Amino acid sequence: MKEVKTASTIEPIILTDGAVKELIKIREQESIPNDYALRIGVKGGGCSGFSYILGFDELKENDKKYTINGLEVIIDKAHAIYLLGIEIDFENGLNNRGFSFNNPNASDTCGCGTSFAT
Repeated sequence: MKEVKTASTIEPIILTDGAVKELIKIREQESIPNDYALRIGVKGGGCSGFSYILGFDELKENDKKYTINGLEVIIDKAHAIYLLGIEIDFENGLNNRGFSFNNPNASDTCGCGTSFAT
């Protein structure tokens, strides 16, 4: 009997329901075009070495596209190593309001949680 292999599309990141709800709200408020996807990435900077990129953008040459929790997401292939397994949530409490990043690849994070080191 011949073994049948199926392709697996593992989502590289986790977007919580709260994050998706807030991102959809932002998309509607800012009138972001439907052909734009959520870009998640990193850039050099911040007090710990890297800062997160989170915004809507067009698909570019080095991007990989995913559908995560119903939202189209694009990640530059070079950034994936820093983002694999990250959970992005939206907090709306008295002490914190905004997106939070729980990154298992980070060896150190800053106090505000928006930058990290590997």
